[in-house]
Amino acid sequence: MPGYDVMPTLDDQRMEFARRRFLAMPLAGAVVWTVIGIAGALLPPLLAAWALFIGTGSIVFLGMLFSRFTGEDMLSKKPTNAFDTLFFQTIAMALLVYAIAIPFFEIDYTSLPLTVGILSGLMWLPLSWMIGHWIGIFHSIARTVLVVAAWYVFTHERFVAIPAVIVALYLFTIYVLERRWRSLTLAQPDSG
Repeated sequence: MPGYDVMPTLDDQRMEFARRRFLAMPLAGAVVWTVIGIAGALLPPLLAAWALFIGTGSIVFLGMLFSRFTGEDMLSKKPTNAFDTLFFQTIAMALLVYAIAIPFFEIDYTSLPLTVGILSGLMWLPLSWMIGHWIGIFHSIARTVLVVAAWYVFTHERFVAIPAVIVALYLFTIYVLERRWRSLTLAQPDSG
């Protein structure tokens, strides 16, 4: 790998990856899904659907911007490890699932928050394994169950209720990730 004199083991790379903060992407997701929920409350269905498509497609870019302020800087020139590559592939996986969401959207436009809400949340499962923490598993499972429940319970408010569920889960996830990161940084010996 560029920047390394000796190739670190996968275990070393995973430990280095897991020490990161991981706030930029969930912060971006929370902001975007909040905007989607507001659009769902204020706009006609077609425009709300466009807000969902554009918004969810922009989360990764907003996350890259936020990463500069959270200390994660996803665009830095530092050497990456195998888990950086895997993480970005999980993001690509989430974007590829639009191939499932779009045909269902064409049949029933209200399926869009359901399909995109669940499918884009699947990337949390591999992240949970990569960082060795339960929050990703919790986020994926809770997101799936609660989004489906909101889709059935709030049949006329799907573009508002489902984003609200997702934002609430993001806020909890951000809280847990920040506590996790702070405990990791407190456990590290001072390098000075």
